[in-house]
Amino acid sequence: MVLAAMVLIGLVALIHCYILWFEMFAWTTRGPKVFRNFPKDLFPKTKALAANQGLYNGFLAAGLIWTFFIKNMEWRENVAIFFLSCIVIAGIYGSMTAERKIFFVQALPALIALVLLLLS
Repeated sequence: MVLAAMVLIGLVALIHCYILWFEMFAWTTRGPKVFRNFPKDLFPKTKALAANQGLYNGFLAAGLIWTFFIKNMEWRENVAIFFLSCIVIAGIYGSMTAERKIFFVQALPALIALVLLLLS
């Protein structure tokens, strides 16, 4: 179960690297295709805000990637629990305030990884 948790942690980190790229560099081009219910004129106006969010998603990814380099198992688990919990909370909040599919893309994979980690 530890291996499954680590694979999912890696997947969640990759998802957040993608979110970093999307929000920081492709917000005005891909954004309207992803968030179809938002007015198209909103994307250029919110480019800086989206880039800021992307940067935070990058920090979340970096925290998860960091867990692969921590030798002490207790610290590795605690750091992973912290960052996965942050992602779950952010994903739930995002699904309630922006788009419901954020829960399935962001929060659910992190929640599954968190549960697997806690059970291992």
